[in-house]
Amino acid sequence: MTSLRPTRADRFSFGLWTVGWQARDPFGDGTRPAIDPVETVHRLAELGAYGVTFHDDDLIPFGSDEAARQHHVKRFRAALEETGLVVPMATTNLFFHPVFKDGALTSNDRSIRRYALRKVMRNLDLAAEFGASTYVFWGGREGSEVDAAKDVRSALDRYREGLDTLAQYVIDRGYGLRFALEPKPNEPRGDILLPTIGHALAFISTLEHSEMVGLNPEVGHEQMSNLNFVHGISQALWQGKLFHIDLNGQHGPKFDQDLVFGHGDLISAFGLVDLLEHGGPGGGPAYDGPRHFDYKPLRTEDLDDVWRSAAANMRTYLLLKERAAAFRADPEVLEALVAARVPELAVPTLADGETYADLLADRSAFEDFDADAAAVEGCHFGRVDQLAIEHLMGAR
Repeated sequence: MTSLRPTRADRFSFGLWTVGWQARDPFGDGTRPAIDPVETVHRLAELGAYGVTFHDDDLIPFGSDEAARQHHVKRFRAALEETGLVVPMATTNLFFHPVFKDGALTSNDRSIRRYALRKVMRNLDLAAEFGASTYVFWGGREGSEVDAAKDVRSALDRYREGLDTLAQYVIDRGYGLRFALEPKPNEPRGDILLPTIGHALAFISTLEHSEMVGLNPEVGHEQMSNLNFVHGISQALWQGKLFHIDLNGQHGPKFDQDLVFGHGDLISAFGLVDLLEHGGPGGGPAYDGPRHFDYKPLRTEDLDDVWRSAAANMRTYLLLKERAAAFRADPEVLEALVAARVPELAVPTLADGETYADLLADRSAFEDFDADAAAVEGCHFGRVDQLAIEHLMGAR
């Protein structure tokens, strides 16, 4: 077994809002005190993380004057310098304050949309100052409960207008930031715009600067819609749009649980780590960005447990990474994959230089093809699945 001690090379990162969650929910008040962002930076560094991320309001309390703002920024910067942690990503809180009850970039109220744009611009300046490379947009309030009260086509126009405006702002200032949209189907709104990876990819194609806009998919957000997260990440990678990723755990289609990574659908987590670490060219990593944990410590836990849960995210990822490496190195697995014709899928259906006219002339492709005989032959997928389970469980 390799070392399960995280290092900076693992590129593990956490949001201030994750370990800092005070455990309030719709039915009860918080069970933990607030944690100073400076303490968070130092504790994450001690645990082996390499990065920390933030919403503007995580770092600078909403409504702070300029003097207070600069004070919070100065303390945070000093903590980063002392620990060596970086800020790979930042985002704007456009969902907590009541002013955003009907959304931010898509609010029916034009003045609120203008306020939201200014709020984002201000934090884009700070993100660039801290050296972030990715800026996430989660439209948690961009949606509706009453269909007739929200013209979705107009809302998408305003969403596009907002992102186009902000993209131009970044370009003009030379910040070098890329945008990453974070899909979610519902909660806190009854229905949220851009609910899935597929919806977001389609929307991105309409943007003026689509090349600088990608995705920040989250495990629980897809799984709470009963969708296959590994499939969604595969499509994002296929389209070159996986700019960032949020890792956590989820027990199927219910409320957004934000569990520790792997503490939900473990076989899916195994498949995800296998894809990220071994799904690239030549069997190498398919994704080279941060492994970002967007989870919440259980409401039942105390402050010591908060840091144990942060460490658990990283340890679980490293365990799954180790198991995935063993799976890929197992000769029996390689044999099973060949028997299941997995490598054959990478072979183009038409040979190099072959045209549809050549296909029409090939009698073996249709006239002489024995469909009944081909239908009888098994695909042998169950063997591959069992081998994955045995490696996941440490039985091989």
